Amino acid sequence: MADCVKRYNIYAPTQSNIGLEYDIIDDNNIQDIIYNTPKTASPLKLFYLPVKENVVKETNLKLVNIIIGAPSCDLAALDILDEIYLNEPFIDPFYKKRRENSIIIGTDCYSIEENCHCNVYDVKAIPEKNHDILLSFIDERIFLSINSDKGSTLLKNIRDFADVVTMTEDLKNLIESKRETVASALKKQNRKIPAYSETGNIINESDDAIWKEFSRTCVSCGACSTICPTCTCFLLVDRSGFEKIRQMDACQFPGFARIAAGEDNLGERHVRFKNRYLCKYVWKPQKFKSLACTGCGRCIDTCIGGISKNKLFIELANQVTA
Repeated sequence: MADCVKRYNIYAPTQSNIGLEYDIIDDNNIQDIIYNTPKTASPLKLFYLPVKENVVKETNLKLVNIIIGAPSCDLAALDILDEIYLNEPFIDPFYKKRRENSIIIGTDCYSIEENCHCNVYDVKAIPEKNHDILLSFIDERIFLSINSDKGSTLLKNIRDFADVVTMTEDLKNLIESKRETVASALKKQNRKIPAYSETGNIINESDDAIWKEFSRTCVSCGACSTICPTCTCFLLVDRSGFEKIRQMDACQFPGFARIAAGEDNLGERHVRFKNRYLCKYVWKPQKFKSLACTGCGRCIDTCIGGISKNKLFIELANQVTA
């Protein structure tokens, strides 16, 4: 492990006081890594879009980051981030450098949580994209599947200090069985939640009453937006010495849309609340090919007001079909 640490910064999920969270791994905590468990508290996007950074200074990445344990919902979210930050002609050099200087090891989920609903948006609990290696932990052994040239190079380096064996058919079948169990559980849990495109339609057909009802307990903390793996809003703050700070912002903050003379078309809480879902399910699908929600459920997990967008959408769907 020591040799590998010299070449890379290694991050993996461990248990913290806020739940599962990415931690930098060394010889002292390697045994604390938790594998094949649904989503960390923080999304994968924070490796590429820090909460705050100076965008007039060169990003210094001396070592490559190996990120272990990225779930499928976070990996799918990279699609829209890449569309926003890597498409010509407006390529973000900071985002690009961080993406290039990372090796992502995805893991499928062997269980689900109450608010996981990736399957509703056609995101499988098995990573299918945006990772270099797929990791499965079974029978006290780690199995790796290569999905990119970076993954292949890493595996060659791993062979220098670890034994590598071929997976048996029995273990392949066991992993497949776990995947099928998770897929079945997700289907059963989320059977009433409307699909991605359907959600945009029912939002457009809704009236103010339901948004006022569901936003009643919203405290405008912005947790739902900042914790979301696909949300990208930010502020640019100028400081003395020609410093320009890019800082994460959230559409649920009061004053988010305020302009000169105090005009604010999102000043009312329920309007601001609805705006977030219009952005995700109506406007972003018009502009981007990628999903603006991948069903991780973090926005529900972190909501101080106990608001569930899944319950909101189920109720909206029922109103439309009634």
